[in-house]
Amino acid sequence: MASGFRIGSPMRRVEDPRFLRGVGRYVDDLGVAGAVHMHVLRSPHASARIEGMDVAAARRAPGVVLVLTATELDVPGVLRCVTPRHRRDGRALVSPEWRVLPSDAVRHVGDAVAVVFAESLAAARDAAELIEVAYVPLPSVTDVAEAAAGAEVWPGEAPGNECFHFRLGDADAVGAAFAKAAHVTRLAFRISRLTAAPMEPRNLVASYDPVDERYTLTTGTQLPHVMRNEIAEHALGVASNRLRVISPDVGGGFGMKESPFPEHVCALVAARMLGRPVRWAATRSESFLSDSHARDNASVGELALNAAGDFLAMRVRTAANLGAYLAWQGPVSSTNNVGGLAGVYRTPHICTEVTGYFTNTQPTAPYRGAGRPEAIFAMERLIDLAADEMGLDRIELRARNMIRPEEMPFRTGLDYTYDSGDFPKNMALALAAADWDGFATRRSEAAARGMLRGIGIANAIESAGGPHRKPLEEAAEIRFDSGGSMTLLLGSHNHGQGHETVFGQIAATHLGIPPERIRILFGDTDVVAHGRGTIGSRSMMAAGGALVGASLKVIARGKTIAAHLLEASEADIEFEDGVFRVAGTDRGFGIEAVARQSYIPGALPDGAELGLGASLVNRPGDATFPNGCHIAEVEIDPETGACALLRYTVVDDVGTVINPMLVKGQIHGGIAQGIGQVFGEAIRYEDGQLISGSFMDYAMPRADDLCAFKVLSNPVPTKTNALGVKGAGEAGTVGALPAGIGAVVDALRPLGIRHIAMPATPETIWRAIQEARA
Repeated sequence: MASGFRIGSPMRRVEDPRFLRGVGRYVDDLGVAGAVHMHVLRSPHASARIEGMDVAAARRAPGVVLVLTATELDVPGVLRCVTPRHRRDGRALVSPEWRVLPSDAVRHVGDAVAVVFAESLAAARDAAELIEVAYVPLPSVTDVAEAAAGAEVWPGEAPGNECFHFRLGDADAVGAAFAKAAHVTRLAFRISRLTAAPMEPRNLVASYDPVDERYTLTTGTQLPHVMRNEIAEHALGVASNRLRVISPDVGGGFGMKESPFPEHVCALVAARMLGRPVRWAATRSESFLSDSHARDNASVGELALNAAGDFLAMRVRTAANLGAYLAWQGPVSSTNNVGGLAGVYRTPHICTEVTGYFTNTQPTAPYRGAGRPEAIFAMERLIDLAADEMGLDRIELRARNMIRPEEMPFRTGLDYTYDSGDFPKNMALALAAADWDGFATRRSEAAARGMLRGIGIANAIESAGGPHRKPLEEAAEIRFDSGGSMTLLLGSHNHGQGHETVFGQIAATHLGIPPERIRILFGDTDVVAHGRGTIGSRSMMAAGGALVGASLKVIARGKTIAAHLLEASEADIEFEDGVFRVAGTDRGFGIEAVARQSYIPGALPDGAELGLGASLVNRPGDATFPNGCHIAEVEIDPETGACALLRYTVVDDVGTVINPMLVKGQIHGGIAQGIGQVFGEAIRYEDGQLISGSFMDYAMPRADDLCAFKVLSNPVPTKTNALGVKGAGEAGTVGALPAGIGAVVDALRPLGIRHIAMPATPETIWRAIQEARA
């Protein structure tokens, strides 16, 4: 085994050399002979009735081989939502039919209307401009507050625009606690709308084999097996084994790439009709118009306290923007993680209500954090405001109400039971690392330069790998070939996390295999039997746990084979560091030698099963609860509103740390995306039109917008899975939103500013300062 290549070692990613050399295999890197190019004609209207469409000129255009409209689709062509939610009267949520190509109306700018296939992309684009669509524009609504006021996207199907109404918690107990409270803090806030903007836009290659009557879809997706089942059975109307999904290297997903999209279905249908492969890649502008969006809700939160500052109760009411259609897991972000409202505190009573509304916008879907940042934002901002209003120190107020490690397992006031964690230690370590006590000096120095300096803190916790109490299964398979080398087949997919490295470390630790003899395969539904994929910070707990379980089965099988080869009792065989040996002796076989022998008929008893390998479809015992403390420090120029992030400190508990270097990378990426939302990123509409449809208008964070991040670890392993790991992929984002806004507000507090909306752009901050001075 390569020295140090095991659990706990800070190994560099083994997949990076191919990316750094430019030899990664992304969809657009795949050469496909004879492929036609696809271009989608999209609606320029947020809401309009389609009264006619003339595609004759497009069909006659040079190079065009096919034009598809809703009329030509001979498949069900429907994308469905799988998240169960209910209306106020108990009926299932309103789920209007999302057809891949609408025939009667369009319901958001960018809605697919027709698809052109041609010998070149330029020819397809030119032909699409020849299509004449007779639109009758209709009133539209893009803002969730306006949607809640009654404007209807689906008249007759969704009265009052409501999709579902979700309630969790004991409203009566919360009401009683509020009635006896000495102080109530209230905050109305918005969580801005985002787009995922991965480095690699959505793309695909679709083909059809008329002999086997099978489709193949090569596309960057987080959930190959799930996408196969959804597209095959519900959009194409065929058995799942009639569709193969291949997902090679993927340049970022962030939740957006978990869902099926209309382009997948249109390309597969065209590949069958034409007998030729079809390829498509979204432009960046097209991505803004056709990818699912995220977040976007309006909330009112309240926190009740007694005179000493003890939390008595909390309640939050949220209006969530779902878009015009329901994405595959559209309601998940606004409802599945509301238990996070409890934070790391002993608030005895909490209730929340979430109402989902339709708007004339793109569907919203999970995005890094998927509801956890919103929940922690509510609690942490309310704590800051309560401390300010009651004249209490915000650190002492948090410490007074914080769950202590000796209280674990702890049943919170809303849904969750935390199994492990040391929240006070997280905060103590973060305060020391951020030099919280020295902040007053730094603020005074900034003031002498005419600058406003602020510091923000947030204690974050999230449910990862859920759903809570019912986590989903994951698969792992270990195959040894007759040469003794090992192949891991995983249902979890790598799209930037470093899975090839960490799963290799797990296998090397448990089976003693040198990393150069480990091959890892994922992302192909014909090769990997089953998988749930990579979402919700679940890979290490679910797939990692499955790999550990499969390893134990391999070891047990190997002991049987080794006992026969060594002419010893199976009970006397030990396994350590990749070697099976007779206890107390030096007689043994390495696992690779055992694997080679397992394929030799004469080496094993007559009738014995040959080969060495094992598979396991495993479900973890429960979701995990990664937690931490984030501290951000900013400086604002009051004359321009420009805000600089100067310091960022985070202490995280992600349980057992498989690879410290990769965990830090995950935390860094999460913080960057959270800070992006705090200071710049926002999808905006005006009169139904998307006005932030490029990177000229949608302010992605750049390197000089960030500072060096100080990341510390406070691991408290969980007992809910074999590795003791907790999720790490979304932890950075969960804490970044409240810490960042908290720092901005702290800088502006001397001006009497209590809160500021995201994104806190220079203009937003400057206007707030002018209003405060006036």
